[in-house]
Amino acid sequence: MQYQDLIDACRADWQQYTEHPFVEQLAKGELAHHCFLHYLKQDFLFLKQYARAYALAIYKARTLEDMRRALPSVHALLDSEIAHHVDYCQQWGLTESDLENETEDFGTVAYTRYVLDAGMTGDLVDLYAALAPCSIGYAWIGKMLSESPTTIIDGNPYASWIQLYAGEEFQSGADQGARHFNQLLADIDLNSQRGQNLINVFQTATRMEIAFWQQGLDVQAAQKE
Repeated sequence: MQYQDLIDACRADWQQYTEHPFVEQLAKGELAHHCFLHYLKQDFLFLKQYARAYALAIYKARTLEDMRRALPSVHALLDSEIAHHVDYCQQWGLTESDLENETEDFGTVAYTRYVLDAGMTGDLVDLYAALAPCSIGYAWIGKMLSESPTTIIDGNPYASWIQLYAGEEFQSGADQGARHFNQLLADIDLNSQRGQNLINVFQTATRMEIAFWQQGLDVQAAQKE
């Protein structure tokens, strides 16, 4: 079994996630600023919990090698992704303290606690299955947008977001994580009960990603009411 099998098993959800209207509007620079800003605030809170989940991976790991493999992800989240979000939000006058004091949306709470629960109640593979839609998906989206002829970079206020996830550093880290995940999945039969349970975890997390995009667009809908 490989991570691609998990994607193939929930292809419709994966497409809805990676080609969500939020992503399409962002790629064209048409996304309303307040929607993106709301997303950034929630993503800051999400990434804090995501860093905790990778710290949990160190705890759940049974070998020193698996412990070492999780550590770079913790560093990347704390030193790169979250820092990018803080810098980006400063353009709208928001400080790190403002972001820390932001209230978590229900969708953010549901997604992050699901990932942590998957890790706490399951093993390392269950945890990575819940983490994978984000780590693999954002690399997928970044590459897709960077190669798409419809993506606008010049004059796009969200160009740095696209460039971050399409960039070599993020792509390389995601690829390393995906290869490690494949190693953990290698001895699992896709059609076994274990394999089907992992598909369920991956699919649920993918649907959580769809809801996470959508809550950004819902801000705009709420303002129109």
